[in-house]
Amino acid sequence: MTNRTPDRRTLARWRGYLADERAEAAVYRDLASRRTGEERDILLALADAEGRHEQHWLDLLGDQVGPPRRGDWRTRFLGVMARRFGGVFVLALAQRAESRSEYATDADATPQMAADERIHEEVVRGLAERGRNRLSGSFRAAVFGANDGLVSNLALVLGVGASGVDRQVVLLTGLSGLLAGAFSMGAGEYVSVRSQRELLEASTPSVEAAASLPDLDVDRNELALVYRARGMSAEDADAHAAEMIGTWTDRTVLAPAPVDDDLETHGTAWGAAVSSFCFFASGAVIPVLPYLFGMGGLGAVVLASALVGIALLGTGAVVGLLSGTSPLTRGLRQLVIGFAAGAVTYVLGAVFGAAVG
Repeated sequence: MTNRTPDRRTLARWRGYLADERAEAAVYRDLASRRTGEERDILLALADAEGRHEQHWLDLLGDQVGPPRRGDWRTRFLGVMARRFGGVFVLALAQRAESRSEYATDADATPQMAADERIHEEVVRGLAERGRNRLSGSFRAAVFGANDGLVSNLALVLGVGASGVDRQVVLLTGLSGLLAGAFSMGAGEYVSVRSQRELLEASTPSVEAAASLPDLDVDRNELALVYRARGMSAEDADAHAAEMIGTWTDRTVLAPAPVDDDLETHGTAWGAAVSSFCFFASGAVIPVLPYLFGMGGLGAVVLASALVGIALLGTGAVVGLLSGTSPLTRGLRQLVIGFAAGAVTYVLGAVFGAAVG
């Protein structure tokens, strides 16, 4: 802690930190109000920790606290989202906010405060992970579907449009690509997720096997082989088998819950299929919009590219936010990939059109 007389810039920085700590504590309390049990307790504990940091800046400021200030725009936005939604999206934003702490490089913050912020990031990451796991199956299909629709139909429309064909042909091609791609994506996601769940279910221990334990010969049985097949050493498997037979009380000891974390993470087959179909179609319709409203030629190409670019930035930013990484980086990555595919097909369409003409 510093003993120097703070100048105006230092006072402004301390007041900014104070406002941010108060805003972050409010966010955690808002999130806690929408939770129960352990998650609520964890969020309230985080709010209390931010209160300790708040007190540090109050002590430094003394009688120079000044009028109440608002936190930075990121923290204020986080507060709005917490009050409106309170879900995994907000937790992902909170994780990003904790990772941006400047306490590690600020001489007026204590090492304990910097350590707190790093730990807070991991706590919020753990809370957000639960929601990400619940979202990951259908969310993955939705994101992939939307991006595939945007990129593939933009490339298709630009390639056909560059060949010089009539606007009606471009429109028909775009709508055909929308329907064909949406059905293909939906069917593919259904088969993929269903197959994955079947593989996971095939590895689930049998309830009937668990029911056989009371009837096993205490001296001669193959229960130890079950544990050896699951990766235990021979000695550990023998000891565990003897323990299970000697203390048998529960007929479900070998059988986990019907739906485990892996199955929940992969989502349902129909949920993934419907999400993929709808989001592919919603993405694929965007490059067709200019042609639907009567545009053609270079103007339609430019407008379609601009609309798709905005959508790609948006989907990339959402993925970045939910994954706890930079929204801008993820958005630009999606934009570059989409425009690269569109540019290639546009050039090929123009060359083909010139050759045919």
